[in-house]
Amino acid sequence: MSIIEKAAGRLDRNKAELPPVSDLNNPLNNPLNPPLGQPLGQPLSQPFEHPDNHAFERMEKAEPTMAYAQPREVIPEIRRPSGQPSRRVDINLEQLHRLGMVTPEGGRTPVAEEFRMIKRPLIKHALAKGGGAGSAGRHNNLIMVTSALPGEGKTFCAINLAMSIAMEMDHTVLLVDADVARPSVPRYLGIEATDGLMDVLLNDKLDLSDVLLRTNVDTLRILPAGQSHKNSTELLASLSMSNLLDDIARRYPDRIVIFDSPPLLMTTEAKVLASHMGQVVVVVEAETTTQHAVKDALCQLGTDNNVSLVYNKTKAFSGNNYGYGYN
Repeated sequence: MSIIEKAAGRLDRNKAELPPVSDLNNPLNNPLNPPLGQPLGQPLSQPFEHPDNHAFERMEKAEPTMAYAQPREVIPEIRRPSGQPSRRVDINLEQLHRLGMVTPEGGRTPVAEEFRMIKRPLIKHALAKGGGAGSAGRHNNLIMVTSALPGEGKTFCAINLAMSIAMEMDHTVLLVDADVARPSVPRYLGIEATDGLMDVLLNDKLDLSDVLLRTNVDTLRILPAGQSHKNSTELLASLSMSNLLDDIARRYPDRIVIFDSPPLLMTTEAKVLASHMGQVVVVVEAETTTQHAVKDALCQLGTDNNVSLVYNKTKAFSGNNYGYGYN
């Protein structure tokens, strides 16, 4: 038998062993399809024979993977109602008491009694009938506390005045840290410095309610100074600042607003801020600040301001030394 005849015989035998083409097209007979009832896309429960069958066994043991992306959880945006303070902070009242400052539970200390006398004419003028706005349209319930020079105790007096007025039965108080170059109200109160006055002036989308802080003294709110800025004087003199102060003064008619201002003779911000105020309190350090410095400070304010003087760090008549503090 020739070589060609032998090859033709082997070809005929191989054809006889193969299943018909119609059987391969039938999914029930095709060995490459999974058994009936097994979901598509899942590993085969019984791997078919293959020269590299171990690879299929490893695939069976592998953890299945997701071929599609999981939907992201959508967190709804939470917006505060207009006029609602952004968050609450706890003033360290024990620290204030240790510093000899006015606190709601501090009792009738000499400092508390002094500030009861200091606040009375300020409240009367701020809420005088028909006197909502003073000269040049200024609101009398906006009160600036300043000094001629640093270290005279203006922040100490501003906080004590705000705390004393907050103890009134019919008034609420907003304490504004307007010393934008050297803010110190948060340090005294033991709270964290956050966004504040300057941020509202720089960002049109930021509302006053976004930066206003509630405190553990129910009738006292805090407006921090916010970020420092090289153009702080221009920002305080801007129309935005004027509109903001007008909004602060009118939004709550029974609220008195205390501004802790920079010293008059050291910065230009104080003079600009004073131009918006209905009342100005100038703190004078006893036996330290010269008469010349006081006169220069008063000249910075002009003649159309309602100005009061507080003589600070004096000794008690009994001989006990209980200075009002320092800045």
